[in-house]
Amino acid sequence: MALQAVAGGRSNRETDDLFTRTSAGTGKKKPKWTTLIIIDSQAVKNTCNASVDSKGFCFYKATNGIKRHLAVDTLGFPFFTHCTPANLSDDAGLVEMLTLNIDYFKSKPVNIPKITILLDHGYHIDYLIKELEQVYPQIMTKIRLELSTKPSKQEKAAQGKSGFVPTIARWVIERSNAWMERCKSLVKYFERTLSHAETKINLCFIRLMLKRLAATS
Repeated sequence: MALQAVAGGRSNRETDDLFTRTSAGTGKKKPKWTTLIIIDSQAVKNTCNASVDSKGFCFYKATNGIKRHLAVDTLGFPFFTHCTPANLSDDAGLVEMLTLNIDYFKSKPVNIPKITILLDHGYHIDYLIKELEQVYPQIMTKIRLELSTKPSKQEKAAQGKSGFVPTIARWVIERSNAWMERCKSLVKYFERTLSHAETKINLCFIRLMLKRLAATS
């Protein structure tokens, strides 16, 4: 599902207005075309409510349930959302999500800077380019895929840090994942269908934007 999917804007006038008003509080002007999209996936355990065809087992994360694929802007608000069974790979889930919203990229002019899509090291750029070009042959004239830099142990030690260290820009989507985990209805997969799960994600972020607006009014 696209929260801001068509020709440089959100999917509907109400959500677009909500994002514009929330962005105004940060002092950032909302551009017609984004220059950065950050993408990540999150495996979530299912409950007894889940239908058989909407869940799967992710061996990498040892989770029986679904995967939430999230694409956010620089403020951490969803650009695209997509839910799949957990047994679908991160790469395949990303291809599905961008395919569903391919009109956004088709309508982007080629004479403006490419959209950088920032990924973690769980994605494989060569595979993604091959699959996306089958959907839209000119897509690489509109976007570029980039893996975020991963600090080495030596770099962490030099900064006096250890364990998980957020990388530049990637922390934005990690914060978005944390926002979702604070919503009780998103702690597990309580829904019956994947479309319902996507709607719950979007409602979570709409609620967050409304709270921000209320706090500044």
